[in-house]
Amino acid sequence: MPLTRRRFLVIAAGLPLVSAKRGYSATDELYEWRGVALGADAVIRLIHPQAPDLVSAAVAEIRRLEQVFSLYDAQSALCQLNRDRRLTAPPVELLAVLALSGQVHAASDGAFDPTVQPLWQEYAKAWAKGAAPSDDVLIDAQELVGFARVSYSEEEILLQPGMALTLNGIAQGQIADRVVALLGTAGVQNVLVDAGEIATLGRAPDGGEWPVKIAGSRRVGLSNRALATSAPLGTAFDPEGRVSHILDPRSGKPAARIWRQISISAGSAAVADALSTAACLLPDDTSIRHLLSKFDHAVLVDLQSA
Repeated sequence: MPLTRRRFLVIAAGLPLVSAKRGYSATDELYEWRGVALGADAVIRLIHPQAPDLVSAAVAEIRRLEQVFSLYDAQSALCQLNRDRRLTAPPVELLAVLALSGQVHAASDGAFDPTVQPLWQEYAKAWAKGAAPSDDVLIDAQELVGFARVSYSEEEILLQPGMALTLNGIAQGQIADRVVALLGTAGVQNVLVDAGEIATLGRAPDGGEWPVKIAGSRRVGLSNRALATSAPLGTAFDPEGRVSHILDPRSGKPAARIWRQISISAGSAAVADALSTAACLLPDDTSIRHLLSKFDHAVLVDLQSA
């Protein structure tokens, strides 16, 4: 069943593509790499005389972070944690994501919760056989959900028996942030990183903001900001596309058919990513804006009803 992860769904960077092939391409001003990060289409665009070497380092960083966050590589830190319920000396990036997850979990009254993975697995298994999971199965799975029961420190991360994490609603944003930070430290002043969610630094080649097109909506400009989009039915469990892959940890049910697409901008792609995921589970515009008000510089860019 091709329900592997929260995919690169609806955002496409608005600059003309230098090449349709994965790999490296260059113009006089803009250097571009296209590939994959956590299973999503990925793009790096930057302006720098040492662009090829810098992009090579950035791609290496993406691969390193995949070894932290992947749900499908048995050797990743996340898979080890889910398998053993304990991870000693956890990577700093994993701890950072858990800390931010806790903030968004509290601010959203539990709408954002990485411990939803046992529920997700039951939905995926049941729909692979052509039907929804039974109420009894969902009740049992929901008893394993609860971010407050995740214990984490620099020494170790502990999960209760049966619990598991998914970071698909935040990890792509974290990867974009980390790659931008790496390139910025190396002296890059102008870059756009799209790792499923978008982070930017500086300006586009024409001196303006980096142009980003939100599918089905308008073009926006980004400079030293990030943008994330969540589409509840961008990936669905059922063949008809009616059962959202975004699950409400409070009810155990898929996201209601309220929103078709939500785009949020923030200073961090990880923040925007988590907030856009949580927003899919909120009932109205007022609730979404109230959530965003709890995070500096987070703004609602696009809201499309189902």
